[in-house]
Amino acid sequence: MRPFVRSHRSAVKTTLSAIGAGALLIALAVSPPARAAAAVADPAGLVNTLIGTSNHGETFPGATTPFGMVQFSPENTRGDQTRAAAPGGYRYDATRIRGFALTHMSGTGCAGGYGDVPFLPHAGEVDTSPSSDTTDAKYAGDFAHADESATAGQYQVGLASGVGAELTATARTASARWTYPAGKTASLLVRTSNSEVGSSAAQTTVDVANRTISGSVTSGNFCGYINAIGRRSYYTLHFHAVFDQPFTSTGTWQDGTLRPGTTSASGGTTYGTNGYPVAGRGSGGYVTFAAGQTVTMRVGISFVSQANAQANLAAENPAGTGFDAVRQAARAAWNTELQRVEVTGGTTAQQTTLYTALYHSLLHPNVFSDTNGQYTGMDQAVHTVSGGQRAQYANFSGWDAYRSQLQLLTLVRPDVGSDIAQSLLNQANQNGGVWDRWTHAAGGTHVMTGDPAHAAVPSIYAFGGTGFDAQGALTSMVRAATTVTSADLSRDGWNVMVVGERPSLDKWLSKHYIPANGNAWGGAGETLEDSVADFGVSQLAARLGQNTTRDEFLARAQYWKNVYNPANGYVQDRNDNGTWPSFDPASSNGFAEGSAAQYTWMVPHNVRGLFDAMGGNAAATTRLDTFFHRADGTWALTGAGGLKSELNNEPSIGAPWLYDFAGSPYKTQQTVRQVVNTLWSTAPGGIPGQDDLGAMSSWYVWSAMGLYPLAPGRAELLVASPLFPRIVVHRGNGVTLTLDAPNAAAATPYVQGLSVNGVSSTKPWLPESFATTGGTLSFTLGTTPDTTWGSAAADAPPSFDAVTPTNLALGKPASGSASCNGNETADKAVNGSVSGGSSDKFCSTASVKYLQVDLGGKLALGSVVVRHAGAGGESAAWNTRDFDVRVSDDGTTWSTAAQVRGNTANASTHAVSVSGRYVRIDVVTAEQSGNTAARVYELEVYQ
Repeated sequence: MRPFVRSHRSAVKTTLSAIGAGALLIALAVSPPARAAAAVADPAGLVNTLIGTSNHGETFPGATTPFGMVQFSPENTRGDQTRAAAPGGYRYDATRIRGFALTHMSGTGCAGGYGDVPFLPHAGEVDTSPSSDTTDAKYAGDFAHADESATAGQYQVGLASGVGAELTATARTASARWTYPAGKTASLLVRTSNSEVGSSAAQTTVDVANRTISGSVTSGNFCGYINAIGRRSYYTLHFHAVFDQPFTSTGTWQDGTLRPGTTSASGGTTYGTNGYPVAGRGSGGYVTFAAGQTVTMRVGISFVSQANAQANLAAENPAGTGFDAVRQAARAAWNTELQRVEVTGGTTAQQTTLYTALYHSLLHPNVFSDTNGQYTGMDQAVHTVSGGQRAQYANFSGWDAYRSQLQLLTLVRPDVGSDIAQSLLNQANQNGGVWDRWTHAAGGTHVMTGDPAHAAVPSIYAFGGTGFDAQGALTSMVRAATTVTSADLSRDGWNVMVVGERPSLDKWLSKHYIPANGNAWGGAGETLEDSVADFGVSQLAARLGQNTTRDEFLARAQYWKNVYNPANGYVQDRNDNGTWPSFDPASSNGFAEGSAAQYTWMVPHNVRGLFDAMGGNAAATTRLDTFFHRADGTWALTGAGGLKSELNNEPSIGAPWLYDFAGSPYKTQQTVRQVVNTLWSTAPGGIPGQDDLGAMSSWYVWSAMGLYPLAPGRAELLVASPLFPRIVVHRGNGVTLTLDAPNAAAATPYVQGLSVNGVSSTKPWLPESFATTGGTLSFTLGTTPDTTWGSAAADAPPSFDAVTPTNLALGKPASGSASCNGNETADKAVNGSVSGGSSDKFCSTASVKYLQVDLGGKLALGSVVVRHAGAGGESAAWNTRDFDVRVSDDGTTWSTAAQVRGNTANASTHAVSVSGRYVRIDVVTAEQSGNTAARVYELEVYQ
């Protein structure tokens, strides 16, 4: 997700040197790295959390635990109190700190989010209001990177003032050790109102007797500067900080007024008129300690209440817990998770890059419920986790995470994946049935495009995260994908944060694509995203035995074909009337954060169908070659313009794997390795762009393993080649995946042979059973490609096209009650068309309204589809509300197969399990508001 830098992305890309397609790989082969003799024993010690803090990676370097509620990290400043130095709070070249905040998100884009309750240890008096320090000239501290260290579970920095800051965390608490220099006033500022994007309320209380500071901040406002829709609060964070040293003085401030000696203050910064905090506004408190002291602070937080913040602190970080004990426990927690991907061999730099990427992949979503199970829901009410759910999770960057991050997370921790899926369902249930695409704390932000939860939840299930209410999720998703809401018809929030879950859903259901003038952030891109989402729904339905839903949504998953223009070979915007507008494949018109050339490849569930549309494997391979290379043959992986790949952003990251479908898997091996070798590193800029809550880092982890999820909703794995001689994945459910590749190195990407569980294989993909039940892969790798391995058509990975069912009613004799007029007769409802205008339907105003069709013989029937007024472009208010589906063998004696009441959908599908020759619709209530005219555009019958 990249609105923060989108306008100048080309200026921040990592530019590759003019290196030939294989030159770097060959050069690296000259000096093979030394091999480690054993698996990495302390992966947490290899993690460098400063990776990603430059080059617009927007990660944070501070202390946290896997999926922790707390992310205790610096808030840097570039001299503007109202702007975070970068989303995530930290920018490597901004070497001045204005506080250490309790919450952060990694690589979000926009102007950031969270950054709640920054604490600033300050060597000096507090003699003016910190809110009046609008340029952070006084109440901030310089530092040098030589005085800084950052790794998994801990952060440490020495400020130029002489103050030392050490940070660590548990899941719901933070610990700090502040070391103050002798001879200077030892102050601690609590900037309660100064969340990264401001606050609407804040409250601070200092308790001298008990050596505590507590309070709360109310915030939200993610991407609110872009559109007023997002300019609102939707969470309150409560905190309770306890200190091991007494306070020697206290004070508070509100806006520009300093109030020495006081112990309480309130007031937020507000979001101003432009979605940013207002300079000079806000409140907080401060205390002082004896000079030269080392002060330990423990802080509990809760998004429910002050009492829960204290309870979280008592449960996880009770009185008497030393800072070093918490730090050691945090490191141990990270080692537990990181060792689930056990690596042997490779260089230290490769290990550091891998384990830092895995670390970033396991930061989010975050535990959001307290130790007592309570959490604040999307309805702003307090809920308690129940059933088998262990914790509620928040912070779901859906457009980013559905592609590979949640699959990786569920691979290593299926139990956490299950809880995340249940959390998403809980959010939808609390949000009026809406699955918001980007949720932050207890709010839906609507940011980005598509309906990503409908792809994410089925993916979690496919990878073994089945411990949630999957049937409830499917029912909710189907309802959301078939019921047009007022939000779906709205352009509010356009373009980055359109309020509807399925913008222009009415067009999707009637025209089978999102038109250029629809409500989405790009009609063609939304069509691709919704196709992927519907594929996910179809796969979850299949796993739950709901075959009618499976077939319906699998057919909908092919609607991408309606924005593929065969005249130019690209996916592009399409007008509402079916015509194609003027077109430039390098343009982002019709797409979010990408061009037509970049998005055209984004049909992961039906690559075969895409390649066939392009003219076959040879044509697709040529186009992929052009996509990844400049005219002179050098790589074009980022920063080369809209016609070329952008491997620093989500729309392009699946494309290198598509050679596997085209009979050229050696080119997948080559391209993936080129990205791994050149765009990722151990430097602060070692992530090639925003990390998007671990989405991009998860791509690196998969790629270093030489595997990648085939499509959302499925657990097949595409194959490239592993970077390390041995990788063992220890799934949280006891399943083990072993990858042996003795010759693996940066310069040996090419598969010369592969065996799966001891059986030779030429397939560049693995069945779902490998991920779900485990196994062993044995690779033979080399420096030169084997162009024959995996090249046979029979070796290609599967694609999923619709199995077009036969409409038994099509063209069959139809009859009905008296029609509205002579050109709206019963035969119009079985002609296979809904697009012939308002008369392309059966219409009746008779007192008894019915429509029936003669199938010509007795048949076993499985489903009946009725396409109502809205399906033909008329008002949805005219959709048939109440009706019965009846079946007969002789046209005289009828039995009721389905009774439908309260229908609002433009097209309704009704499962039946009967046999008969005649199928009839008996209308009870013809329209939503009454019983005037029954309108049926199509009556379809399927086995």
